[in-house]
Amino acid sequence: MVDFGILLQILFWGIYAGCIYILLATGLNLIFGVMKVVNFAHGEFLMIGAYITVTIFVLTGFNPYCIILLSMLALIGIGAVVERLCFRPILGTSKLNEIFLSIGLIYIFQNGAAMIWGDEWQSIRSPYQGITVPVGSFNLPLDYVIIMVVTAAILVALYLFLKKTRTGREMRATSQNRKGAMLVGINVERMDILSFGIGCALAAAAGTLWVVSGQVFNPYMGSIPAVKAFAIIILGGLGSIPGAIIGGLIYGIAENGAAYFLGGVWKDAISFIILIIVLVVRPTGLFGESGE
Repeated sequence: MVDFGILLQILFWGIYAGCIYILLATGLNLIFGVMKVVNFAHGEFLMIGAYITVTIFVLTGFNPYCIILLSMLALIGIGAVVERLCFRPILGTSKLNEIFLSIGLIYIFQNGAAMIWGDEWQSIRSPYQGITVPVGSFNLPLDYVIIMVVTAAILVALYLFLKKTRTGREMRATSQNRKGAMLVGINVERMDILSFGIGCALAAAAGTLWVVSGQVFNPYMGSIPAVKAFAIIILGGLGSIPGAIIGGLIYGIAENGAAYFLGGVWKDAISFIILIIVLVVRPTGLFGESGE
């Protein structure tokens, strides 16, 4: 029998990891939902957000959780430039163009970051490192609690933006029917820039939470999280933000459960086993539309 405290610990560790996956996958799903583009360089925006946070933290000494807003604002600007200069010219062309463009961006961002910050593994100390919150029979790191709260706050803000604001409704309309949105006077190019920028900002938030929690990072850290983000949105359903949230939680809990019960070598594999099972049973993902 497995101790209940151990199960609770795995659950919280999984939710913590899932929070980072959720932010990354939600941003990717938002971009895909509006623009229908495939961007394999999305993990590099997580990496850039992490480095921006660390740079500001080192220069100013501000609480890194407060820097998350600055990092997100910076990535909105960077994302808008990338969308305008790179993805806008090839929008509506072959998916191969999008794939090769995003692969090229991966190398550009990775080598650019290595030139600016170096390519060594780095980490920073959270101001709350060592502080725990008692939960049942174990102590939960305070950083994990803050990360869960921050993620929930960002998701609530995104929900209110998409549901309650005019711009958010226009963005949803563009996602549902691009040509129809153009016919009713919505500036779809503006929606593209906004969705790409917001998606990159969510990746920056994920990167900030990654480094604040004590994870090591370098310019090449974004590739694996990006692959997992794609797996999560396929699992949850392409274009479905609720699917990205549920998929991220499933992945986080499954990874940590597999690492404990089966060993660390199964941590990445178990997530893709879940993906294969879901696709066999429901090819459109958990929240995807059947298309029938």
